[in-house]
Amino acid sequence: MKKRVLGLALSLCSLSVFAAAKPCEELKSEIEAKIQANGATQYTLEIVDKGSESDSEMKVVGSCDGGTKEIVYKRG
Repeated sequence: MKKRVLGLALSLCSLSVFAAAKPCEELKSEIEAKIQANGATQYTLEIVDKGSESDSEMKVVGSCDGGTKEIVYKRG
């Protein structure tokens, strides 16, 4: 019984890892669609390495490629 519970727990953990490994271009497209649906017209979305130095006005709006990259947003 304990082995079954452990196996189920491990399999659920592995599913979340696969979900977090979304390709950057796909996630960027989804975020862009949401921004445009909210009526924004002048903005910039960029894919950068995680933890890279970026403009202080940029906000991280997503993480992709297994957490190795981030998508940042800037108005204007």
